[in-house]
Amino acid sequence: MAEAKVEIVSRVNIKPLCPTPNHLKHFKFSLLDELAPPPSVYVPIVLFYAASDHDFPKISQKLKTSLSKVFTLYYPFCGRIKGNKGNLYVDCNDEGVHYLEARVLSKLSDFLENNTNQQLNEIKGFLPLDPYKPKLDDDDEDRLIMAVQVTEFGCGGIAIGVCISHKVCDGKTVASFLQAWSQKANMGDGGDVVASSSSFNMKASLLFPPKGLEIDVNDKIGEKNTTTKRFLFSENSLCTLKEEVSRGCGFKPTRVEAVTALIWKSALEAAITTETSQKSNSSFMLHAVNIRSRMLPPLPEDSMGNLFVSATSPLVEVDKEMKVELQDLVEVVRKTIKMVDGDYVRKLQGGEGQELEILESMLQKLYLVYEKGVPYYIFTSWLRLGFYKTNFGWGNPTWVCTIGVPVRNVVILMPARSGDGGIEAWVTLNEFHMSQFETSPLLLQFASFDP
Repeated sequence: MAEAKVEIVSRVNIKPLCPTPNHLKHFKFSLLDELAPPPSVYVPIVLFYAASDHDFPKISQKLKTSLSKVFTLYYPFCGRIKGNKGNLYVDCNDEGVHYLEARVLSKLSDFLENNTNQQLNEIKGFLPLDPYKPKLDDDDEDRLIMAVQVTEFGCGGIAIGVCISHKVCDGKTVASFLQAWSQKANMGDGGDVVASSSSFNMKASLLFPPKGLEIDVNDKIGEKNTTTKRFLFSENSLCTLKEEVSRGCGFKPTRVEAVTALIWKSALEAAITTETSQKSNSSFMLHAVNIRSRMLPPLPEDSMGNLFVSATSPLVEVDKEMKVELQDLVEVVRKTIKMVDGDYVRKLQGGEGQELEILESMLQKLYLVYEKGVPYYIFTSWLRLGFYKTNFGWGNPTWVCTIGVPVRNVVILMPARSGDGGIEAWVTLNEFHMSQFETSPLLLQFASFDP
């Protein structure tokens, strides 16, 4: 099948409809924002919509108008990240976001049916920038926070690609923003709002005071010899997997727990098989946990910022003589995620120096990764973020996707586009490990290879 070549048609800058008040010009980062990836790393998302009866110029104008309106709430997105490392902030100067219009001659249906590695590579063309290697005019002291690209397919289908700096927000914030944007688009000419400090619950910097931390992971982004492939877990296979695991661990795991344990086990065994010089292999698992509902009292789900914690498991040893059991890993996954409760979050908020103990543990794990080369597997679940409910007036998305993170051992769990509770697992591994991983009999017992 011919490549879906995306052509950029126009570029404009979108600013908030109403100027940001002076007392909101300085957006302060929280401790959790400091722990997030650097400003040059963006959260990427692409929403594909089937063909509609509306013409593209009207659709794009509607998107631009509603975007300008919603920015009076999400005004930091129109600013720029400034300051030195360890002392970053957002200058909410209403400079605006980049908005690109594009077109592609192929049909959306052809693109969606093209389940090959070529499709995964082409997804990047529907994003306004490379989220891991952005080519921007902004220098290190003046960083763009957000960019949007709206692409028209030859059949009338639409792709909306969004990138927002991970230093400013997590996946849940991106989902909340898209919901607010789509609601504004459906309100027509009404519903204009003026920015206020309570518009969308910017409390993170107050609840988690910054520490001036500097964690540089740039050397791990864009690693060589990594590859991303997509694996599909149907609703039926997930039910079978959960039932099988529950027989050996005394509880029925969630679909996230079960899939995390299965991928972790398969990846560990692939690494041991590939690294013939190693007699054993120790690793640990990190799972991004949304803490909004785990706080006491809980925060609203539309609270902005990086309101997640990387729950980290103990080291797990695996050798060639004794394989780790799937049930054992499921128990580790459950205990690790449940560790992030109201008491844990309270300690992280600080006040009595308890946050230092948690931060020290995080730094020790980073030392094992970066200095000792201990493998780690990072998981993040986007299953409950609600991206498939983003309706701008022409129906819900046909497919919502991201792109692979160019860092080995990163797994993103996305809802399957079938809408039946299935999971798409976007797995990035070392190329040599992937060759073993994708042929794992245990993995393929429950997952179909969906490249």
